[in-house]
Amino acid sequence: MRKYLQQPWHHLAEEEVLTRLESQADHGLDAEEVAHRRERFGANTLTVQKGKGPLALFAQQFNQPLVYILLVATLVTLLLQEWIDAGVIFAVVLVNAIIGFVQESKAIRAIESLSRSMTNSATVLRAGQRRQVPAVDLVPGDIVLLQSGDKVPADLRLLTVKELQVDESALTGESVPVQKAKAPMPEPTVLADRHNMAYSSTLVTYGIGTGVVVGTGDSTAIGRFNALIAAADILATPLTQKIARFSKLLLYIILGLAAVTFAVGVQRGESWIDMFMAAVALAVGAIPEGLPAAMTITLAIGVAKMARRNAIIRKLPAVETLGSTTVICSDKTGTLTQNQMTVQEVVAGGRQYTVTGVGYDPEGTFGPGDDQVDPMGQPALRECLLAGLLCNDAVLIAGENGEWRVEGDPTEAALVVAARKAGFDRETVAGRYPRRDIIPFESRYQYMATLHDSDTGPVVYLKGSVESILARCRQVMTIDGSMEDLDAEACQRTAEAIAAKGLRVLAFARLERQSTGTELTHADVAEGLTFLGVQGMIDPPRPEAVEAVRACHEAGVRVKMITGDHAVTAAAIAGQIGLGEGEEQLSAMTGRQLSELSDDALRASVEQTPVFARVAPEQKLRLVEALQATGHVVAMTGDGVNDAPALRQANIGVAMGITGTEVAKEASDMVLTDDNFSSIAAAVEEGRGVYDNLVKFITWTLPTNLGEGLVILTAVFAGSQLPILPVQILWVNMTTAVLLGLMLAFEPKEPGLMERPPREPDEPLLTGPLITRICLVGCL
Repeated sequence: MRKYLQQPWHHLAEEEVLTRLESQADHGLDAEEVAHRRERFGANTLTVQKGKGPLALFAQQFNQPLVYILLVATLVTLLLQEWIDAGVIFAVVLVNAIIGFVQESKAIRAIESLSRSMTNSATVLRAGQRRQVPAVDLVPGDIVLLQSGDKVPADLRLLTVKELQVDESALTGESVPVQKAKAPMPEPTVLADRHNMAYSSTLVTYGIGTGVVVGTGDSTAIGRFNALIAAADILATPLTQKIARFSKLLLYIILGLAAVTFAVGVQRGESWIDMFMAAVALAVGAIPEGLPAAMTITLAIGVAKMARRNAIIRKLPAVETLGSTTVICSDKTGTLTQNQMTVQEVVAGGRQYTVTGVGYDPEGTFGPGDDQVDPMGQPALRECLLAGLLCNDAVLIAGENGEWRVEGDPTEAALVVAARKAGFDRETVAGRYPRRDIIPFESRYQYMATLHDSDTGPVVYLKGSVESILARCRQVMTIDGSMEDLDAEACQRTAEAIAAKGLRVLAFARLERQSTGTELTHADVAEGLTFLGVQGMIDPPRPEAVEAVRACHEAGVRVKMITGDHAVTAAAIAGQIGLGEGEEQLSAMTGRQLSELSDDALRASVEQTPVFARVAPEQKLRLVEALQATGHVVAMTGDGVNDAPALRQANIGVAMGITGTEVAKEASDMVLTDDNFSSIAAAVEEGRGVYDNLVKFITWTLPTNLGEGLVILTAVFAGSQLPILPVQILWVNMTTAVLLGLMLAFEPKEPGLMERPPREPDEPLLTGPLITRICLVGCL
């Protein structure tokens, strides 16, 4: 049976799945078989990858050229018996090592956090009896019972479902709960569309169901993410790479000049002890002892500035990495959008209305364009909005700070807000139209119906898919409230036109019931209804995100949307935000299309494609790697478990602070406290300012070191006594660097900072003009 556990299960019939797993839907596994499988397949937990021990991790922090120079400086000052200077220099080395050790240890906790997310209990059927067991004890073949509020304990192939909905946002990026089914699906179906599967660590939001365990521990979908997180490379940031190259070059120059000084002096007949001290003086003079402290403090100031702009930096070098970013890969829901479904279009009585306002704030107007209309004076529009309000279980609540929140399904919440914009008060309407019965939404019927009392007698309101509602209607309400025969094809075309814009479309109908009974059945609403119209809704883009994307494009930073949502919706939002840089019609590359591309073809396509939709987690990782392979410095945003591998692989991973999972936060370099894309653009600006100030400090301090070294070199070549001693050089270096040079870390940002193109990733820390300036000033 082991060979079957690695295969996809969604394309198999329930009977075949049970046969292959040697289990029974009404009996489950016996205790003896559970023990046997537990021994074969292990516990239902994730393997924590073994990394370096704490000592090895701490020792690794000293394995840098700049640190070698400082350690040599410490040794030299110890030989000179200058204990204070030696202590100060070594303290700088030690502080930097501790900071690096702490930050790298936090990054490794991502996998441990992922493992903790699987610790919960499960209701199973064993030997025909319902039992509550720890999820860690589940084995392949176990029959698991699910109900609203449960966390799915393992990967399940669903056997029975009754209105089962599962929130898979942390796993797939899907913004709304997924309606589950049990029928087999085509084998190529991507993970986000496998509606007959329930995956470990997702959450049941509605309904009940049963499923058979087909994957535990590392064999689950989340287990594969665990492996991807462990395998993702932790890349050195552009700054640390440049500092390493700069330090190595500086090391060679200093050692070379010291050797020349020693050799020339000895050849001239000077004492080798005196020449050794001269070489030491030159080396000490050329070493920028204050550079690590200056770099740490400058980055720390950047951290504080970013925190004020809602970006919390978890890893210090990430401050500058943002300034080097050439591509930002962003999630859609909540980052570029409001994460609040909003009705934007209504078609009723043959007339199309636009609805203003965004989110759950019930402020907005109705009208074609700028011509506002009073919904209460439009009978068909009024009835369509009333149907959306009454056939609804969501509640709109006013917060203490003027903010609005909802309890219930986001789609239903959008309908409540639209009705509130028209002037409907929920409590008043409920008092006038008291609910008597309800037919809850069922996937096979694709509609919800409610029965109400009214002044004119019992009335039924329906909402659901356009197809299911039209099939039950015989007439349509016109703009003045009269009735005429329904043209179903025309209504269908209208709905399709709205859906083509990326909006989710719901249709509405009513029936004036003749009987006075209080029970409502499917037969009661099978035919003879009046079609009221449709409402189109979408999770709208954040206004500030539009401006932030424009600012990024002006700064030469490209923005790409990578989402688990549908392609049409993703392309529509991308067009509104301006990701196409002038293109009106955008198309999205889907995960299925992406999987068919070779690595070379993907590298060519990823440059030109602004939107990737229905993307699987491993494909997000592949996209980041493709961009890095073409020379880009990549920032990646995400909030779910599925985003963690890509967050860790990216040059800088950005997690959402409000909606983000702990796994995503632990794998990231930066956390946004407001989940807003505009905060990323602000952080890019701060990162560029930090880099500018670092270059200013280096350009300012190196002429001092060069001048001191040249003084020693000139004295040796001239055969005169050393004009300055190593201890004096150390004092000058530490005071000038720490007390004077650090003022440059507080320099305000240069004007036009976000109008420059990004720095080339391979551009050296010091360019030709800066080196010329350093040499000139040092010689003077």
